[in-house]
Amino acid sequence: MNLYRLLQAQAARGRPVRVGLIGAGKFGSMFLAQVPTTPGIEVAAIADLAPDRARAACRTVGWDESRIAATRFTDDATTLFAQGDIEVIVEATGHAGAGLAHAAAAIDAGQHVIMVNVEADVLAGPLLAARAARAGVVYSLAYGDQPALICELVDWARACGFRVVAAGKGTKYLPAYHASTPDTVWGHYGLTEQAAREGGMNPQMFNSFLDGTKSAIEMAAVANATGLTTPPDGLAFPPCGTDELADVLRPAAEGGALHHDGQVEVLSSLHRDGTPVARDLRWGVYVAFEATGAYAQRCFAEYGVVTDPSGRRSALYRPFHLIGLELNVSVLSAALRGEATGAPDGFRGDVVATAKRDLRAGEVLDGEGGALVWGKLLPAARSLAIGGLPIGLASRLTLRRDVAIGTPLVWDDVAIDATDGAYRMRREMEAAFANAA
Repeated sequence: MNLYRLLQAQAARGRPVRVGLIGAGKFGSMFLAQVPTTPGIEVAAIADLAPDRARAACRTVGWDESRIAATRFTDDATTLFAQGDIEVIVEATGHAGAGLAHAAAAIDAGQHVIMVNVEADVLAGPLLAARAARAGVVYSLAYGDQPALICELVDWARACGFRVVAAGKGTKYLPAYHASTPDTVWGHYGLTEQAAREGGMNPQMFNSFLDGTKSAIEMAAVANATGLTTPPDGLAFPPCGTDELADVLRPAAEGGALHHDGQVEVLSSLHRDGTPVARDLRWGVYVAFEATGAYAQRCFAEYGVVTDPSGRRSALYRPFHLIGLELNVSVLSAALRGEATGAPDGFRGDVVATAKRDLRAGEVLDGEGGALVWGKLLPAARSLAIGGLPIGLASRLTLRRDVAIGTPLVWDDVAIDATDGAYRMRREMEAAFANAA
C-alpha cells in the first residue's frame, strides 16, 4: 500500500500522525507549508528559540489562526520529548550539538527522529541510528534534502540489479571557493551585502554551501547510509552536465573523473575557468550505474539509454529537490511503515576541519561556513588515523598551535572541553565504529 493510501486510512480513523518540529527556519517553514494540505498530519508542537518568530513563520506559510491556536509553541525543545501524543520529532535546528542531544532524547522517549540536521548526522549519526534500532524507533535522513534523495536513487539501482558506480549531487564550485569567508561570499553569488541582508540571508550558512563544506557533509551522510566510499583526499567536483554523466562518471583509468568505482562525488556547474556547464545539475542529484550482463546492455541500446562508450554504464538524475516541501515522505515512512528514507549503518565518511589560511595559536575557530576552516571529506579510517577534528565541533575552540593553510586540523590542535555532550557522543561513536571504518 502506498504512503498516501496509508495516510488516508490514518485520517479516516481519526488518528493523525502527530509531529513535533524543532527549528522553524527555512526547512521547517517549508514543511509547515504542506501541513494544511495534508490531512492526516498534525504538528502538535513547535520548539524554536524565538516562539513568536515560529508563529510568524506559520502565518507566512498560510496557517489559519485556529491551527496556530491548536499548536503548542515553546523555546524549550525538551518539553516535546515528554509529550506522549508526539510520534515523530523533526530536528531542523542546523546546530550539530543541539541536534545530537535532541535526537538522543527523542529516541529515549520512543519517538521517531527525522534528522534534517545533516551536520549532526555526520558527527554521530551512526551511533544514533544504532540506538534507535535498539529502541524500536526510526532514525531517518530527511526526504527533500539531497542526501535522502540520493539514497533513494542508490536503492533503486541496486534493487533493479545494477551495480552502482557513483552517486551524488551537483553544486556551484570553483577551487578558489575554499577560501571564501562570510565577508566575501555575496560576490560569488552576484549579490550585494545589502541585498542579502534585506533578504534575511545568513552569510555563514551560504558560505558553507559555497566553500565545499556542505557538499562534504552531505556526501559523508550518503556514504554512511549507502556503503559507498569516499575519494581518498576529498571531493574532486568535476565539471559535468546532465548530457555527460555517463562519460564523466567513470574511473580515471577509463577516461572518467572518478577516483574509483562505488564512490560519492559532487559535480560542479562551472568549468574551471568559471564558465557555466551546459545543462548543469546544480540543484539535482544522480546515480551512475552499470549493466551487469550483455542482455541488459542490449536493452540499454534498444530503449535509448544514454551510455558511456562501452554501452554498459549510464546515469539517472533528478534535476532539483524541494527541501522541506517533500519532508512528509520521511514523516509518513517512519510513522506508517517503520522505515527510514536513508539512515547511516556505518562510519565510512567524515568531514574534517581544514585551514582556509595560515592559522595562529590563540585564534578561535568560527565553525562551518566561517572565515578560518572549511570541511573536507575524508574516508573515516583516514580521519581516525590522523585524529581529525570534525567540522561539526570546530566552533568556539581556541587553537593551541599554528596550522598551515590547507592542513586538516586534529584534536591536539585545539583546546576542547572533554565534558561537552556533543564531543562525548562523537568519541563514543568513533569507538563503536572504529573497526568498521
